[in-house]
Amino acid sequence: MPETEPPVIEIRGLHKAYGDLEVLKGVDLVAPRGHVVALIGSSGSGKSTLLRCANLLEESQKGDIRFEGEPIRWRGEGPTRHPSDRAQVTRIRTNLSMVFQQFNLWSHLTILDNVMEAPVTVLKRDRAEVEDRARHYLEKVGIADKADAWPAQLSGGQQQRAAIARALCMEPRALLFDEPTSALDPELEQEVIRVIKDLAAEGRTMIIVTHDMRLAADVADHVIFLHLGKIEEEGPPEVVFGNPRTERLRQFLSHTAPA
Repeated sequence: MPETEPPVIEIRGLHKAYGDLEVLKGVDLVAPRGHVVALIGSSGSGKSTLLRCANLLEESQKGDIRFEGEPIRWRGEGPTRHPSDRAQVTRIRTNLSMVFQQFNLWSHLTILDNVMEAPVTVLKRDRAEVEDRARHYLEKVGIADKADAWPAQLSGGQQQRAAIARALCMEPRALLFDEPTSALDPELEQEVIRVIKDLAAEGRTMIIVTHDMRLAADVADHVIFLHLGKIEEEGPPEVVFGNPRTERLRQFLSHTAPA
């Protein structure tokens, strides 16, 4: 990556509170193009909130967010702060595809139509072109034969792979995963993990909130351990998992570390 190329996502000094509850307390995150960043930590540490702030699904009270070097423009301060340019938010959000824990597929649409929906209705792309791309991504995630099925006819692992195909069909600059395997049993979880590993091997930019330390160790270029809304430790996975510096991370990994 040329040194002059800005990160796909860059967050500096981010603060986020819900009333008196401060969830993020000055957090930094940098996701260069082609890199995978894993966010780990206990429940309530701020992982998912940070991911949602990166995608502008949540509004933060302080700090800078940049997308490919372009700063988000804000109006107001503190509790009243919000993005001042909704068109900018919409444009950036269409380039950051989110994969949620609970799939969020439309039950009244076939799997193929679920994957095609956003490129056709939001991006106004040609339907025939989108269908070719959608079938390509369904094949990539291993469920091309389910294109005409309904979501209720698929297993949880298949539904999550359909959700990943849907995210890919937007051809985003980055993929954001919020606990993509936590709603699945171990066997189905492995189906999704294989897809995520393949995407990482392709050099896709990804931020992954995960409880799966093996996944984080295998695919991440950089791991961030959040604790009580702050970054307790961060670094390459071999350092974070192999040589934790703080007692809090050592305690966390004693219960969750990869085998």
